[in-house]
Amino acid sequence: MVALSAPAVHDRVKKLRASGCLRRTAALLDGPAIGKPLLAFVHVDSAGWGGTQELMTVADLPEVEEIHSVAGDTCMLLKVRCASTRALEALLAQLYATPGVKSTRSYIVLSTYLDRTAQAGITEFPPVGQVYAV
Repeated sequence: MVALSAPAVHDRVKKLRASGCLRRTAALLDGPAIGKPLLAFVHVDSAGWGGTQELMTVADLPEVEEIHSVAGDTCMLLKVRCASTRALEALLAQLYATPGVKSTRSYIVLSTYLDRTAQAGITEFPPVGQVYAV
C-alpha cells in the first residue's frame, strides 16, 4: 500500500514514464485461470546464431511469453506457458520444424516461489572474496 493520494500517485507515474523507468502498464494474466497451467523453460540450441529470422517466428505463438539470447551451453531460452504436456509437445514439434534448430531441453516448473517484475533497488555486494552478511 502506498500512502499517497490518487493525484500524487498519478503524478509519480507520469514522472516515472517520462524518465524511462516505467516502460508500460500491463494487466498480468493468471496462467491457470486462462487455461494454461503448465509453465516451462525451453533451452534451444541452433546451428548458428540464435536470433535468426526463422527462429524469431516462435514469438508469434501465444504460448511463448519470453525469448532470451543467453550465454552458456545453449543459444536461446524461452519461457512458455501451455495448456498441457501435449500442448508443450506440440510446441516443441513446432520448434524442431524451424530451420536451424538442432535440439531443445525443457524444464517444467513444479512450483514458483518468486514471480515479480524488475525491482528498483540495487544490492551493494562486498568485493570478491568477502562474505555477504544478510
